[in-house]
Amino acid sequence: MRVNTNVSALIANNQMGRNVSGQSKSMEKLSSGLRIKRAADDAAGLAISEKMRAQLKGLDQAGRNVQDGISVVQTAEGALEETGNILTRMRTLAVQASNETNSKDERAKIAGEMEQLRSEVDRIADSTKFNGENLLSSDKKIALQVGAEAVSNNVIEVSLINTKGVLTTRNVNSANIDAMSVSGSIGTEAASKMIVNLDSSLADINSARALLGAQQNRLESTQNNLNNTVENVTAAESRIRDTDVASEMVNLSKMNILVQASQSMLSQANQQPQGVLQLLG
Repeated sequence: MRVNTNVSALIANNQMGRNVSGQSKSMEKLSSGLRIKRAADDAAGLAISEKMRAQLKGLDQAGRNVQDGISVVQTAEGALEETGNILTRMRTLAVQASNETNSKDERAKIAGEMEQLRSEVDRIADSTKFNGENLLSSDKKIALQVGAEAVSNNVIEVSLINTKGVLTTRNVNSANIDAMSVSGSIGTEAASKMIVNLDSSLADINSARALLGAQQNRLESTQNNLNNTVENVTAAESRIRDTDVASEMVNLSKMNILVQASQSMLSQANQQPQGVLQLLG
């Protein structure tokens, strides 16, 4: 036995240091809920986890983009619904005006109401906006980024119609409305033509509404898929980064026992030189 250097005590002390370090790490994991807090804990796992976290942030924003897209569709579709109601009323008036029994005064009143309704269609087109962007003043498409990666299949386009342009194209204008106020066959012929023009306008509006409805259904399906993806990626990231509490509790119990054992062994190793003195005494 060596007296100047207590090798047994050194070994016990080193082992106790390792056990205390393991005990501290286990307690840190349990108190923080994280298996990986720094790169040293698991370099590869941290890299994968951080990539997943970036993906999750992108997916969260994509979900908000989809919600904005649904709001755009609902806003435009609501305006088109009211536009359709107005055109239906205009068609009813045109049918009334196509009857030659109407007096000149009655025709003038019909034409006057139709002109007011046409102006309201224009007003709705000019005032229907989302986040300051006009939705119905021109034919256009709004691109929505609905995924975390910048690839083409992560973009959905919402198609919007120019309702003012519909009336212009279908000749639902002030001149043709005024022609309906003329007495006799001229007025009735103008009214008959207006019925045809309004039918075409209504068909265009209804087609646009149907397309918006299909696009809303697609966006809602996209939102559901994003929610599922977020759920799965979150679970995967949690398995990599978060602490398995049950397993770590077992590990902490083991480390507590090892710390106590190493402390006991260090105490006994420190007492060995005293035994030598007793032999020499």
